[in-house]
Amino acid sequence: MARVQLELPEKFFYSTTMQVRFTDVNPSGHVGNDQMISLLSSARYSFFQYLGLEDTNDVGGCTLVVTDLVTSYRAESFAEETLRFELGLTDFNKYGADVIFRVTKDINTLVTLAKTGFVFLDSNKKVCPVPEAFLKLLPKDMRPWPLGQTPT
Repeated sequence: MARVQLELPEKFFYSTTMQVRFTDVNPSGHVGNDQMISLLSSARYSFFQYLGLEDTNDVGGCTLVVTDLVTSYRAESFAEETLRFELGLTDFNKYGADVIFRVTKDINTLVTLAKTGFVFLDSNKKVCPVPEAFLKLLPKDMRPWPLGQTPT
């Protein structure tokens, strides 16, 4: 069976660490799929906070919504280990982008590669273009296009 292939960004712009809690471990003794998804969500939240995005429900009049999740597990992680989450943005389009995660432990033991896609929705729950307010939060070298322009 073919494994999921994720393209990593040229640069990860943010990293954070989290210690695996005993409650993150499943009966098999390692971090389960459901808990890894929770840890990824926490890392994404921290990333958006770091960018200055205080509320994903009001981003220039739109709401940021996660559209999909892909994970590729490479190693187990266990209680009391410290995981490092590196995050970057890729695959921008008119309506959203992907957050890419590289999760490691120890000295660069790859645990998980993952991505979550996201789009923006207007008040009518219709997909809307990436708000300028979101682009302004990004460092210039992370912006997919110049401010004031939207791809066609």
